[in-house]
Amino acid sequence: MKSPNLIVGLENPDDAGVYQLTDDIALVQTVDFFTPIVDDPFTFGQIAAVNSLSDIYAMGGKPITAMNIVGFPVNKFDISILKEILRGGLEKMAEADVVLVGGHSIDDQELKYGLAVTGLIHPQKVLTKQGARAGDALILTKPLGTGIIATALKGKAASAPAVDRMVKTMTTLNKAASEVAQEIGVHGCTDITGFGIIGHSYEIARASNTAVFLHASSIPVFPEALEYARMGLVPGGAHANRTFYEPFVEYRETISDEMRDILYDPQTSGGLLLSVSREKAESLLEQLNNRGVRAFMVGEICDNPPGKVIIRK
Repeated sequence: MKSPNLIVGLENPDDAGVYQLTDDIALVQTVDFFTPIVDDPFTFGQIAAVNSLSDIYAMGGKPITAMNIVGFPVNKFDISILKEILRGGLEKMAEADVVLVGGHSIDDQELKYGLAVTGLIHPQKVLTKQGARAGDALILTKPLGTGIIATALKGKAASAPAVDRMVKTMTTLNKAASEVAQEIGVHGCTDITGFGIIGHSYEIARASNTAVFLHASSIPVFPEALEYARMGLVPGGAHANRTFYEPFVEYRETISDEMRDILYDPQTSGGLLLSVSREKAESLLEQLNNRGVRAFMVGEICDNPPGKVIIRK
């Protein structure tokens, strides 16, 4: 059933749904969960919570409540592991000023954890993938390569410093970046997660009927991820992303094979990709830096060719 109060729903899918309650208040709702990508249960809980909260931040909203979603193999793992996962999630909810109001768990053959999150936003301040405008600059707030490093970790090939940097990034909330984006007044936003920067850039291009130009040399990347990609430690999700999205991509200049793998690499708890007018881009970068967010100008929005992602060096 269609509702006039539904601002963002299935007809125009985005990072979260938005439902207007009053002239000044709308609900932002999302749900996400996944299997462990690190060995430590507490850290996994942190990452899963930050990843779930990110969808609210990507819409420009403020998360207020959350519910745990758990799949736990009770005959395989000790209950202490679940307690640590939930403790990690709760710590990040507290950091985000989010109240845990409940949840649901099932006995599952595979461990899973995540959150259903509700947030608030002014109906006129919702950030979507449709908001990008020709002439905008694109700003990215976290480096790429988490999927490749996680794959190397599973293969026991990842260095401890690389894993530490990956974990620090994935456990960092997008709260400050979202707040600055609202303060500056950006046109559009999405977070970079499972479809990689190529997939999510294509979503922006398609939704806004524009072209996304990405400058490969300007995109922040974990240096170890490039090294591991050269070794062939690329997750299956990256290959799937490339198969699906490459028909919508044009390579105007040659890039290395490992950089191409990075562009399709599925991210977990990735950064925000912000579309902002050129006049405000430097101010946005400055304010993000002042809030402790390392951000990079990685491309721009153009009129043509609509629905395409263009890669340059």
